[in-house]
Amino acid sequence: MSTLRIACLQSAGHGRDVEANLAELDSAAAAAAAAGAELLVTPEMFVTGYDVGDVAELAALPLTGRVAAIAAARGIAVVAGLPAVLPGGGVGNMAVVVDDGGRVLASYAKAHLFGEIDRRFHAGEAPAAVFDHHGVRCAVMICFDSEFPESVRVAALAGAHVVLVPTANMHPYGAINEHVMWTRAWENKVHLAYVNRCGAEGRTAYVGRSRIIGPDGTELAAAGTGPDLVCATIDTDAVDSARAAFDYLSERRPALYGTLAVPAEYEGNSGEQEQATETDAGTGEAAGKGGDM
Repeated sequence: MSTLRIACLQSAGHGRDVEANLAELDSAAAAAAAAGAELLVTPEMFVTGYDVGDVAELAALPLTGRVAAIAAARGIAVVAGLPAVLPGGGVGNMAVVVDDGGRVLASYAKAHLFGEIDRRFHAGEAPAAVFDHHGVRCAVMICFDSEFPESVRVAALAGAHVVLVPTANMHPYGAINEHVMWTRAWENKVHLAYVNRCGAEGRTAYVGRSRIIGPDGTELAAAGTGPDLVCATIDTDAVDSARAAFDYLSERRPALYGTLAVPAEYEGNSGEQEQATETDAGTGEAAGKGGDM
């Protein structure tokens, strides 16, 4: 058994004010560490703001180093949302993971870009970043990524016990917080921490309502619509227990799912269905067999 206590910072942030956001991160890291947390997760693009226009100039700043210094000073690992220049050029919408000594454990560029607001960014090419911390396997992805079932499923298949999702979810999409994220946790038997912004920024009104959901669907912690810091403990035994009771992962039939990656006209087993219909004509069984397929 391994456990990891995580803290989720729900905040309105300070648009384009890097120093104010880093000061808030430092304060939250101190409070989270005092509450026994070993990992702090911020919302999407927390260090600069999200709906704040072009961030190329801010992305050129040494933001990861500043976050790492805070993590080391406060003795807590941090997952921070920020922009960064990608190795191949362009700016990524990033989640950077640093441990409690300030060492970079992982960095992830948002792969699924949402509408006009994300056109400033270049998409990443990975469904998630996976790292180990205190014996717990963690995966991180960003906002819209987690709404694609494939992304969280890939993380679960990589052994993740918890999926960490910095987000900037806004009106009118609040149902995602409770319903879609509950489904992602349940169908993969993982913990899921969905860490949102609150308040308003530019033309965007955020819904808040950050939450941490257990692998059995239990809500372990939840915030309202205002600033908050919520904590919960991730327990690898809880993942094992949930999967022992019922597990989609072990029931998968990957050979059937090839068209997910390589689109093709789906034919299924229509030939077998036609044969069955002819064979069972007059018996009343064909409709039943078709309904069970």
